[in-house]
Amino acid sequence: MKLEFDMSDLGKMKYFLGVEIQQSCEGIHLCQMKYAGEVLERFGMGSCNPVKNPIVPSTKLVKDGGEATINSILFKQIIGSLMYLSVTRPEIMFVVCLLSKFMTDPKVSHLAVAKRVLRYVKGTVNLGVLYKRDAENVGNLRVNYENSFEDNLTAYTDNDYAGDTEDRRSTSGYVFLLSGGAVAWSSRK
Repeated sequence: MKLEFDMSDLGKMKYFLGVEIQQSCEGIHLCQMKYAGEVLERFGMGSCNPVKNPIVPSTKLVKDGGEATINSILFKQIIGSLMYLSVTRPEIMFVVCLLSKFMTDPKVSHLAVAKRVLRYVKGTVNLGVLYKRDAENVGNLRVNYENSFEDNLTAYTDNDYAGDTEDRRSTSGYVFLLSGGAVAWSSRK
């Protein structure tokens, strides 16, 4: 049985599932500017004041600090939107995972931190991941991977020994950058 399909060449990919793809001689830049704007408008943060970091350093969140409970559906929607935004924004992954621990019973302080992340996104909507093109190997199919990765692979790691005030467990994380673009990252408890 022979199958035949008609195909059309639509050119280079520019937009896919909320991710904007910009291809240039510098490399491939992935960002979610349009989606970030939609998220900000959806949660009423379109005209908020931007901040320079997604969370105030040394912020400690607790499950029950005697605060009022907020609408968990709204909080879950914010966290879900931020998780999808972290596809091209690994710098917000830590705080989003931290906030996701409180989705069952969110408090006012948890919503305040989530809104701070949205304010950070407002000030950095144009950020994304850039996969740089290696000018020496353009058009060259044989790449010496030993030498190629030696100069272009960068790793960052951090940990917080017993920093969780609820269960005293540690949090650790890492990010691997290949030619300046994040290829793997993790934050776990």
